[in-house]
Amino acid sequence: MSSTGSADSRRQTDAEARKAALAGVVPGEGEPTSLVSYLSHGRVLIVGREADVAAAAQRVGGDLEPWLWITGPGNPVRRDKGGQQRVKGGNPDVTGNLGQFIVLVGEGGIAAGPDRLLGERGGRFDLVLDLREEPALSAPVLPVGYYAPRGDESALEAALEQLPEMTGEFEKPKFFNYDPDICAHGRSGISGCTRCIDACPTQAIVSAGEQVEVNPYLCQGGGSCVAACPSGAMTYAFPKVTDLMAHVRALLDAYEEAGGGDPSLVFVDEHSADGVRARLDDDLPAGLIPVEVEEIGSLGLDVWLACLAYGARSVILASSAATPKPVIDTLDAQLEVAAVLLSGMGFPGGAIARWPADGSDFPGTDETVSLERPARFAVPDEKRTTLRLAINHLHAQAPSPRKTIDMPAHAPFGEVRVDSKACTLCMSCVGQCPTAALADGSGLPQLNFTEWNCVQCGICERTCPEDAIELKARFVYDSDARQTRRVLHEEQPFFCVSCGKPFATQSVLEVMKQKLEGHWMFETPEARRRLEMCDTCRVKDMARAEFAKGRDAH
Repeated sequence: MSSTGSADSRRQTDAEARKAALAGVVPGEGEPTSLVSYLSHGRVLIVGREADVAAAAQRVGGDLEPWLWITGPGNPVRRDKGGQQRVKGGNPDVTGNLGQFIVLVGEGGIAAGPDRLLGERGGRFDLVLDLREEPALSAPVLPVGYYAPRGDESALEAALEQLPEMTGEFEKPKFFNYDPDICAHGRSGISGCTRCIDACPTQAIVSAGEQVEVNPYLCQGGGSCVAACPSGAMTYAFPKVTDLMAHVRALLDAYEEAGGGDPSLVFVDEHSADGVRARLDDDLPAGLIPVEVEEIGSLGLDVWLACLAYGARSVILASSAATPKPVIDTLDAQLEVAAVLLSGMGFPGGAIARWPADGSDFPGTDETVSLERPARFAVPDEKRTTLRLAINHLHAQAPSPRKTIDMPAHAPFGEVRVDSKACTLCMSCVGQCPTAALADGSGLPQLNFTEWNCVQCGICERTCPEDAIELKARFVYDSDARQTRRVLHEEQPFFCVSCGKPFATQSVLEVMKQKLEGHWMFETPEARRRLEMCDTCRVKDMARAEFAKGRDAH
């Protein structure tokens, strides 16, 4: 048989195996998540210039109750024109979501008489059609029920078509779960990780001190917060990673059992699925298996690397023109980390890639990972554990593994470096570390570090009063070395000059003496000597001095 015939036969076999796998493996139901409910009565605010507002109001259909707000100079004034409610003047702000949009009409965003101006519901509207060139809301993904065409006639047409359908009660899944106990956002007023806030295309995530808060009504399940989160504090609720990866493994097993070879995975969402599936039997590799997910932005390093460990030769993320820019930026940043991790093991970094499926050719198939023994581990519902299992499995079969590799600065892996000349072992960093990467010496004057726990949030660096800490993004491939606690800095203890008990270090004592030099409470040799005593002996010595002073006075 010719090589061309062999290739055609191989493609046909792979295509049939893919078809059998897709037909035989149905995604599981997964654990249900809670629901978020909206209630819309159809009260819609149309805001903009008079001509634009009037034209749009005439085209609004259905059982909507339109209110017209004509922007312009002067204080807003309400008028009833032919049974149609109009407000003229001012330039209102808008916040909220479907069924709960709030209009702020006063100076500095303070509501000014909303009941008088906007009726018994005040400044609350169910829907907003914002026709201004600079709309009140400008998130990459706008809240459900808020439309801002920005002069785009096709976008205006789409909004006018959707508005009548946005009346009634609606439900959507609560897409996320959040565990504040392992969140590295902040400690004691010191800012740390902001990756989820930066990645969210709906601006649903905000800082709340040491934690973050997610507005479930603004969240639309883009999932980039999950991909960006270094600790696993933010997880996708439906489907869970455990359910998704069980489905992926079943697909790969079914494909292999049907005689398929060299499988690759392409993750698609509702925006890219139809286009990818239409090309499966045309110009795409026959071994390319599509896996549909809610949003491709919800997948991160843990899922991609676990797919390779399960035996996928490559992992492709099919984006589209509808994929928000913050999601694209987050994916590309994570892909950079993945490429470096793979290259440090001798695998091609392009084995995980993003594909703009509606605007470019399919990526080349040269960069693939081939394993003799695919992994069989079950993916836990814990991001760092999944990462560890996947990387360890890949590393065990790596063609040319390195011991360590430098990572991009935004990578969630790395070490803490300590300037031993500056560090006083005050342990401020230990008290603030959110992931237990830093630890004290359990009674010994030591600063210990477990590299695998570190997510490079920077809280320790910003906490250190001596500026003795800096971060270094890198990855250590030896699992034992990553997970073994090591000493970053240690000193001999300083012993109390009175009782002999160790209570501090020499460097801490020297810093204390320097800071208290010239202080009126430590002017005498006796008072300065108390700095070299433990707490108990210091109190006793002060009490004896007071007693002697009182006796001498009599």
